Amino acid sequence: MLRQRIITALVLVALLLPALFADVAWPFVLLTLLLIAAAGWEWSRLNAGAGAAALALGAALAALCAATLAGPWAQQAPRLLWVLTALVWVAGGALALRAGPASWPRLSRALRLVLGLMLLWAGWLALVQARAIGINFILSVLCLVWMADIAAYFGGRALGRRKLAPSISPGKSWEGVWSGQLGVLVLAACWLAVENGWGAGRVDSASLFRALLDGLGLPLGVLALLALAGMSVVGDLVESLVKRAVGAKDSSGLLPGHGGVLDRIDALLPVFPLAMAFATH
Repeated sequence: MLRQRIITALVLVALLLPALFADVAWPFVLLTLLLIAAAGWEWSRLNAGAGAAALALGAALAALCAATLAGPWAQQAPRLLWVLTALVWVAGGALALRAGPASWPRLSRALRLVLGLMLLWAGWLALVQARAIGINFILSVLCLVWMADIAAYFGGRALGRRKLAPSISPGKSWEGVWSGQLGVLVLAACWLAVENGWGAGRVDSASLFRALLDGLGLPLGVLALLALAGMSVVGDLVESLVKRAVGAKDSSGLLPGHGGVLDRIDALLPVFPLAMAFATH
């Protein structure tokens, strides 16, 4: 299993890095379109069953994303979109997690499908527009999510006592959440130190951390970072809730050793729109 995970991770990195650092946008857009189509298919399977309908919905999601690039939001979506998406994640996530896995199947299938696919679309658009801002910006958001996850894992293992959501993800603890948030604050401080020192004049854009500091100031910027780290946990828990509700271990088997695409991007989906809401004006 470990060997399989490592091989899959290396293949993903080999695909992602050249697309991310390409001088033109289309390789990154094409790669993310393929991933979001797969995520849409997985979401449809989890909520409406496998078959041609799930494939069609995944393709329809990719077509919607591609069509967005031909419209006025191709370069910059209105900030209101990011604010509304963040509100759906905050309010909807809180309600879903409070109600628990048993309540999820009680929602109408159409509502579950539409809600999930629209959040996937918004998350994809935020990701693409974060790349358009600059490599430094999108990397800072990605590293924020990864740091929150890694620090939460090790902090939870070492210090975890109080369960966060035992009916959804028994391994997560409040101590893990706080460790993840602390890790994000340390990451931000180190990133800003490099950005202001060695990286001054060398990076292609301001990082998310610089954008928060300049736009919100230090106290509110710290609160924004804590919120972003917290929302990465919400994204992970919501996907776990849906899988537990339908008795699935992984969203699919597309990524050997890792599960499905949703299993790898669940924490990113709420964070990117919220980051865009904080960083754009």
